[in-house]
Amino acid sequence: MPDTPLKARVTPTALTIAGSDSGGGAGIQADLKTFAAHGVYGASAVSALTAQNTLGVQGVMPVSAEFLAAQVQSVLSDLPVAAIKTGMLADAAAIRAVVVALRDVSAPLVVDPVMVATSGDRLLPASAVSALRDTLLPLAHLLTPNLPEAAVLLGADVATDVDQMLLQAKSLLAFGPRAVLLKGGHLPSADAVDVYCDSRGCQLLRAPRVATHNTHGTGCTLAAAACARLALGDSAELAARHAKSYLYQALCHADKVAVGAGAGPVHHFFFHTAYEVSHE
Repeated sequence: MPDTPLKARVTPTALTIAGSDSGGGAGIQADLKTFAAHGVYGASAVSALTAQNTLGVQGVMPVSAEFLAAQVQSVLSDLPVAAIKTGMLADAAAIRAVVVALRDVSAPLVVDPVMVATSGDRLLPASAVSALRDTLLPLAHLLTPNLPEAAVLLGADVATDVDQMLLQAKSLLAFGPRAVLLKGGHLPSADAVDVYCDSRGCQLLRAPRVATHNTHGTGCTLAAAACARLALGDSAELAARHAKSYLYQALCHADKVAVGAGAGPVHHFFFHTAYEVSHE
């Protein structure tokens, strides 16, 4: 009788549905690096190609909604996906395709409502905001907007202090996500203060502000870290807290990654010495 192979332990797997960053610091590339840093296998569905580097976005080429859906369905039909993250979705058709593909999926979903790049480049047309708000947010286990994105979703002014952040985070829960992590990095304060809210209430998550120009992909990295922790079994609150801590350390070590002439990436593998080897 032939030997029966032992059943392998299922590898924690996360799926990112986002745009590709040719410069490697944000989008799909940042997500996959973050998943790997957490010991999670990363799969991807590319929503758009970007011509992008540390200086900005020079061009965007959306993938058709049909082919985006085909990528998602291909992954879900074979891989044991334990958590999913969405990032840049190019238009309303792409958003609707993702919603249909994920409607009956039980894996927790992190929605990073990417609308504007740090450089100021618009990544989501205004006509697609309602589709994002009304159809994707109700599926989210965790929503991770920054202050300008929260203002767009709410049709409000950008929050200028923590009290306004608390009110806006609570208001975002009304759109259907189970939890919200409102990122306060745009506030001019000594600490970077984020607001986490769910049905039980709100909490402030604080970390010292890090002085570095290497901030490209911070939003993607934070959401991907939360997604990885959800894939590993964390609650939304624990995932948010861990993601905040992970991003802080990645920013503290960011200047050790010397690439590009503009805003470089954070150090996704800060616990590793690969980027610190001298080539002199």
